[in-house]
Amino acid sequence: MTLLRESYLYHLWLTLCAIYGDSTLHQIMARLGGWCNRQIDESRILKPLCREGVVARAWPESGLCRLLTFLVNLPGWLLHKLYGALSVTFEDSVFARLAFAMGDETAIAQSWLIMLLWIIPFSHWNNAYSLMGFTLLLVLFYAGAMHREDYRLDLRNIGFYPLVLFASMFLAVAFSYAPSLSMRFLFYHISAALCVLVTVSAVQCTEELKRLAAGGGVCVLVSSLYGVYQRIQGVEVNESYVDMTVNAGMPGRVESFFDNPNTFAEVLILLLPLVLTLILCSRHSISRLVACGVFVVGVAALGMTYSRASWVGIACAMVVMVFLWKPKLIPVFAVLCVLCIPLLPTTIWNRILTIANPADSSTSSRIPLYQAALEVIKKSPISGAGLGTAATQAYIKEYNLYHGEAPFVHAHNFYLEVWIEAGLLGVVGFVGSMLWNIKRSAHTVRHCTDSAARTITCAAAAALCGSMVCGLADYLWNYPRVMCIFWFVFAVALAGTKVCCAEMADI
Repeated sequence: MTLLRESYLYHLWLTLCAIYGDSTLHQIMARLGGWCNRQIDESRILKPLCREGVVARAWPESGLCRLLTFLVNLPGWLLHKLYGALSVTFEDSVFARLAFAMGDETAIAQSWLIMLLWIIPFSHWNNAYSLMGFTLLLVLFYAGAMHREDYRLDLRNIGFYPLVLFASMFLAVAFSYAPSLSMRFLFYHISAALCVLVTVSAVQCTEELKRLAAGGGVCVLVSSLYGVYQRIQGVEVNESYVDMTVNAGMPGRVESFFDNPNTFAEVLILLLPLVLTLILCSRHSISRLVACGVFVVGVAALGMTYSRASWVGIACAMVVMVFLWKPKLIPVFAVLCVLCIPLLPTTIWNRILTIANPADSSTSSRIPLYQAALEVIKKSPISGAGLGTAATQAYIKEYNLYHGEAPFVHAHNFYLEVWIEAGLLGVVGFVGSMLWNIKRSAHTVRHCTDSAARTITCAAAAALCGSMVCGLADYLWNYPRVMCIFWFVFAVALAGTKVCCAEMADI
């Protein structure tokens, strides 16, 4: 690190930053940023779009919120009453004190859990691991709640729309075309719901947020290193993943241990922004250098996946990240992006050029998928075909709605797939949840002081934006493990917003 600080490039960077800080361009951009903020705050058009809606504002004090909060906290309340009646007995027990101590550190336990869960190879993975892991975290949380009256599950900060979405999943099973096929998918969504509930409730401070981001960073590091190893060893070209007529010379796409290159890329666009926060928030040079290494390896692995939708998604995520974190850096960011274009490998540049090429079978094959999904919506717009890809596949096959060459796996569109699985209520809850969380995070980071919690909140919101853009051409919940990672990032944004609001209240 000393050599880095004494290097020519480091001093050149400091000189350029000083010149930019004193330049007219910086003053113009600062004034432009202030003008944009005033337009957002005062605009009759933008203000209704940016402010919190009536339903979201009413949720924390609503009767439904209080009822559900009481129900989910009932086990903890009963355990606390038991502790109060037998406090001496529990305090004299080594095992009880150990359980209480572990319950108080549920957020730390979660960071270790996600490190372990998300680096298990696909060949050894079982979707029950997520359900068992997050159920165990819930039990740990209740153990903490047993001796602490203030340690309660937090539905207020989870919001109304996510609960609507999760409720629609139960309805999607009840009204499914094939309920038996849909039932196992319900457990995947229950795992995701437990992840959100425990994360938002257990995280109380900035350090716990940073530990969760570090847990995601371990997943990025291990999976990316294995992806780079695959590239060094050589990856056989799978023609089902790429059209070689318009991608001649492109090497095989790495998939790490996630069984599919698109799935691996989706994991990276969700977690790489959190790794970036470790660089920005690290207090020590060594940890910052390690985070930089993880980020570079992750970006390299993302390039090796040759996943075009994910490339567009990560680009969107980085733009949103810069805009939320430090808008005045947007010109510098734009210049760096332009300068990086000549440095792109030829195979990646050629792959980018095929994004809108109708001759690419990967692009053209999506049209019959979209048509089939739209036919399902026409036939069953309210209830959909049923939860899970298996039920929608059976429904589409029964009514002969798909006429493509490749088998129908899913709609290759996040929004269409959620609609045909969970119906109108599901897609409204899904879109409402994403917009509400991103808007709330953006509003909070614009009005709070600079801190690590603010930076992590920016990154989580940016990752959600990137995944939503990627979702225009792919379905991120096709693998249940990726679904849990998605909801983990969603929960980090909520928890970050909660911590930022608490910091503002303490000022």
